[in-house]
Amino acid sequence: MHKLLFLLIFLFFTGIVNAAQAMTAPDVLARSVTDEVLATIRADKEIQTGNQKKARELIESRIAPHFNFAGMTQLALGKNWSAANAEQRKALTAEFRALLVQTYTSSLLLYKDQKIEYRPLKLAAEDTDVLVRSVVRQSGGGEPVPVDYGMEKTETGWKVYNVKIGGISLVESYRSTFNTEIQKNGMDGLIKTLRDKNRALVAQYEKQ
Repeated sequence: MHKLLFLLIFLFFTGIVNAAQAMTAPDVLARSVTDEVLATIRADKEIQTGNQKKARELIESRIAPHFNFAGMTQLALGKNWSAANAEQRKALTAEFRALLVQTYTSSLLLYKDQKIEYRPLKLAAEDTDVLVRSVVRQSGGGEPVPVDYGMEKTETGWKVYNVKIGGISLVESYRSTFNTEIQKNGMDGLIKTLRDKNRALVAQYEKQ
């Protein structure tokens, strides 16, 4: 997945994390705090100049807690999830989470004053699964990018389990890649591939 996708995901979640009312409607929550959080990012000179450590700390503390990584991993595995044992599922979730966090960290450094517009959300009191629609407008112009978020209501607040950028599903994109790797090298082969990729990303990060 290219970095734009992860940047757009980041931009959305900077608007919904660390809010006082976790069960507020997701779109209302996003609108109410997006401007405040993005203003903080714009003022952070260290992130703007490429401080990877500080960017990663921001991702871990304010964005990662609002993803359902276990659910995303299960969806990404599709039918292969049922073939994985408990130990493999745990390892896959941990490596997938690490991969996403590493990628979000790099994407955060690409922020250049993009603007986000949210579409009205019809939310009934009994709804536990919603689609939050938004449009990201690039600072330099260009075609607006539609971004849709599948979110589920949990005891600790709304969490994301899928994202669509321009109609392309994050989960389905990984599903194709994961399925190909599993067919070639099995479940443990996929785990190893993800682990090796994460180690390479960490090594690259530590050199900077």
